[in-house]
Amino acid sequence: MFRRHCAMSIILTAGLLLGSGCSQAGKDRTELEVLVTSDVSDTFETQEDGWENQEDAGELGSGEAAPVLESSERKAREDAGQEEENEEEKGEKAAKDRKKQFGEDCIGEQTFEVELSEYNGAVWFVPFAPGLGNGDFRMHLIQNDNVLAALDAYVPEELAGEPFGSLDAVSFYDINFDGNTDILLIETYGNTTFAAVYYGFDRDGEDYERYFAVQDELSRQITAQVKELTVPGIRKFLGDTRKNGRFAGYQEAYQAVGQLWQRSQDNVTFDLIYVDKDETPELAAGVEGYYVSLYTYSDGEVYALMDQWSYGAMGNAGYEYAPKKNNLRNYNIDYAGAIVYTTYMAVKEDHSLETVAEIKTVNFDDANENGVLDEEEMDSVGYYGVSYLNGQEASEAEFAGFDAGEYGMIHGTMSLKELEMELKGR
Repeated sequence: MFRRHCAMSIILTAGLLLGSGCSQAGKDRTELEVLVTSDVSDTFETQEDGWENQEDAGELGSGEAAPVLESSERKAREDAGQEEENEEEKGEKAAKDRKKQFGEDCIGEQTFEVELSEYNGAVWFVPFAPGLGNGDFRMHLIQNDNVLAALDAYVPEELAGEPFGSLDAVSFYDINFDGNTDILLIETYGNTTFAAVYYGFDRDGEDYERYFAVQDELSRQITAQVKELTVPGIRKFLGDTRKNGRFAGYQEAYQAVGQLWQRSQDNVTFDLIYVDKDETPELAAGVEGYYVSLYTYSDGEVYALMDQWSYGAMGNAGYEYAPKKNNLRNYNIDYAGAIVYTTYMAVKEDHSLETVAEIKTVNFDDANENGVLDEEEMDSVGYYGVSYLNGQEASEAEFAGFDAGEYGMIHGTMSLKELEMELKGR
C-alpha cells in the first residue's frame, strides 16, 4: 500500500515480441571489466595468477634437480597459456552464437543468461548496438523468445549527440539493499566512459508491473568520482564491503547503506532506532518531510523494511514505531479528516513488514455508502462515526489492543558523518 514508485523512472515495457536484430559494438572488453553474477550477494574480488621466479641456488646436490624444476615451471606456464587461449576461443564462440540467436546487431560478448529477482527463471540480458534501422543503443530482457522488458539507454546530457562506442561492463546485483536485482553498466559514448545504474523493482501484488529505473544522480556521482570505472571500483566507492556476500556486522552494513544514500540523494539524514526486542538497531534513512526508508540487519545481511515510503503529502502524516515492541503505525487521512486510516504493522521473521491491522474510521454519515464525502453529507462531519477493522465494522474496544502506547517518528536525525561516528562507537 505504501510502496513508493519513482516518477523519474524509465519503464521497462512488458509483453513485447522478439523481433530485433543488431551489429557488433566497436570496443573490445578490457581485462576484468566484465563481471557478471546472478547472485545478489556475490563479491567482485580479483585474484591474479602469479609465478614465483626461481633463483639459481648454485649447487643443489643433485644434477637432476634443476632441470626438473625448470621443466615443471615451463609446463605450468604452457598449460596456463593454453587455458587462457581456450577461454578466449570459448568467449568468441559464445559471442558468435549469441549473435546468431538474437540478431547481428546484438553485442554478443555482453549478452548473458542470468537470474533476476524480478522474474521467475533465467532470462537473457541482450544489448543491441545501433544499426540495421535502429538508431540507439538499447537492451532487452528475453525469456522463451519473448521480450519481457525493453530498457532504453541512459546517456548523460553532456554526451547527447555523441555516437555509441561500446558497452564495456555489465553487472547484476542488489545495489541498494532492497532485495531486488539491479543493473550496473559501464558504457562509452564518443571518447567518454560513464556508469549507468538501474534499480530494479519487483511486482507489488497485482497493482504494479516490474520495472527498472535509471538513477541519474547516482550514475553521475559514480562517473565523476571513481577514477577507474570498473565494477570492483564502483562497489568500493559505494561502500559495499561484503565478503562472500555478507557483512561483518550491522555497523559495516549500515555504513554501506549510508554511503549509498549520500551518493544518490541530497539532504539525506539517518537515525538508529530499536523496532523490536533484540539488541541490533534498525537504520532509518530519508529526506525529512518527503520519504523514509527503514533497514534491519540479520546474519550478515541488510534488509529494506521500508523503501522510500512517501509521507508529508496527500494526508499521510508519516510512520511511527513503539520502541522494542515491534509495532509500527501510520495515519492517513482523506477529506481533511472525514476519513482516517490507521495501519499497524510488524516485522516478520523473513525481515519484511506485514500489516497487522487496518482501521478505517468514517467521521460522517455516508448515507449512500459510496465511501466518498458528498456535498449533501458534509453537515454530518464530526457528528457521526463508524470504524471498520480489516473491512469489518468494529467497536473501539475491538481494535484498541493494537495500539502500543508511546510512539516515536521514523525519520533521520543525523548526518552521514554523525552516523558513522555513532556506529564506530558501538
